Amino acid sequence: MTTRNTANQDETLKRHFNWHDYARLGHYLRPYTVRLVLVLGSILIGNVAVVLGPFLMKLAIDQAIPQRNLPQLGALGAVFFISLLIAWACFRYRIWAITAIGQNLLIDMRTDLFTNLQRLPFAYFDTRPHGKILIRVVNYINTLSDLLANGLVNLISDVISVGVTLAFMFAINWRLTLDSLGLIPLLIIWAYVVQKKQRTAFRELSNKQSNLNAYLHESIAGIKVTQGFAQEAAATANFDAIADDNRQAYMRAVKIQYALSPGVQNISTLTTALIYFIGIQQLGVVVSTGTLIAFIGYVNNFWNPVINIGNFYNSLITATTYLERIFETMDEQPTVRDADDAFDLPPVKGDVRFRNVCFQYEADGPLILDHVSFHARPGQTIALVGPTGAGKSTIINLLARFYNVTSGQLTIDNVDSQRVTLASLRSQVGVMQQDTFIFSGTIMDNIRYGRLDASDADVLRAAKVARADDFIQTLPAGYQTVVQEHGGSLSAGQRQLIAFARVLLADPRILILDEATAAIDTQTEALLQAGLAELLKGRTSFIVAHRLSTIRQADQILVIDHGQIVEAGRHAELMAQRGVYYELYDSQYRLLQATE
Repeated sequence: MTTRNTANQDETLKRHFNWHDYARLGHYLRPYTVRLVLVLGSILIGNVAVVLGPFLMKLAIDQAIPQRNLPQLGALGAVFFISLLIAWACFRYRIWAITAIGQNLLIDMRTDLFTNLQRLPFAYFDTRPHGKILIRVVNYINTLSDLLANGLVNLISDVISVGVTLAFMFAINWRLTLDSLGLIPLLIIWAYVVQKKQRTAFRELSNKQSNLNAYLHESIAGIKVTQGFAQEAAATANFDAIADDNRQAYMRAVKIQYALSPGVQNISTLTTALIYFIGIQQLGVVVSTGTLIAFIGYVNNFWNPVINIGNFYNSLITATTYLERIFETMDEQPTVRDADDAFDLPPVKGDVRFRNVCFQYEADGPLILDHVSFHARPGQTIALVGPTGAGKSTIINLLARFYNVTSGQLTIDNVDSQRVTLASLRSQVGVMQQDTFIFSGTIMDNIRYGRLDASDADVLRAAKVARADDFIQTLPAGYQTVVQEHGGSLSAGQRQLIAFARVLLADPRILILDEATAAIDTQTEALLQAGLAELLKGRTSFIVAHRLSTIRQADQILVIDHGQIVEAGRHAELMAQRGVYYELYDSQYRLLQATE
């Protein structure tokens, strides 16, 4: 059964993150292999330049200064200065290259995530708040950017730095080197204890962040309802409660996260003290003054990258909670997709047949459609009527294959709709729903969305047929008028006329109107119907309408009730039967008379 989620409900993770999943990140780094090799080369050169410093200091203290060898001291100083310049140049290149790689990784991951979202069926978006989807595409990916680019390459840099430093340390004094590594096991144990608690804490935090984002998105979308009922105080109280949950989860997570760093710092300090203690005892016998000073410098060079590696490990554990959600979305398989042997649907005439079609949203849920059968011939107009929730919209959603039929068969020109590619099917089926969506941009662009290669003349022609041209011409910039998301500056009727023009521009062979004229006034609807009369000739049309007066001329009227066709026929035939349709029509007629 599909799990439905709300803004104040923590999401259940379908699959926990596997450490092997980190290998998937290599897929995103692979296109930048050459750049990474150059970065690693600069890191290696830069690290060698940095670790030369203590070694040059040892030579100066043990040889050049005691022997008053000024040429040697000058040469050592010159080499040291050059090494600093090389280290600076390598560091500057690394920062630039890493930033570029990181931004490209962001685009690649976000594009893959968005692409998969485009493939998912309506059911995926119906069962979770949209804010919880948005946070994965935006916030979670941003959180990973530093880890995938700067953090990852810095990790390699630190590992190289540790390796180079250890090589110099062993070359100078292998006994002191082993002594400096004595507390490493303590560090490993401490990191293991912290990471288990940290991962749990950040998984809880990601849930609370998701809840907060979902409630914020929902509140903005419903702001008119909130203000219309004067419920701002209640909305604020709900927001405060969810925000406080997020705050508490964040404080718990951070408290655990920052437990690792002090532990590493303390172990580093203890190691330095240990080296001082051992080195001073052996000073002048086994260890020279220059060797001890150089070794203390190398111990710092060793522990600084170790601390950085610990911080990266910290970030890795934190990022794991976000990667779980990102990969979960990437791995979400669309239930409505092309079959392996799917083929393109040829240009259709519009012969549509439902043969004992059953549909249910969930495997153990109730039947929404129960053995529905009907035949729509090419060019016919089929009207679907019935009470709310009867299954009318489900029929047209199956026709456009927004969902798959549970059983039975739906054919178009005798071709099973589930055997053809979705793109070839939907390119020949135009759908206009009551809840029209207007994108931010110009009115011209919004209409052209129906067919992106359409000319301006084509757009104007569609707008005139849909009777949208009249009001568009009255706008200050006409078709170049910029509207915001959802078309807030337009009336509901104007938005529907634009959506109507968009569908008509697509020139579909099968046209679906789901309460498409609900927000249009009676006068505009009469004009629209007149303009559509010629366009609908030769097309198979499906009309869902609660205003029964608008479908009197339909070739076939299907009365849907409880997921079944209870009556079918033309208007006059159904009225003569004095059944369900007659009662619906008569009640609407009497209601209209009462309101006049």
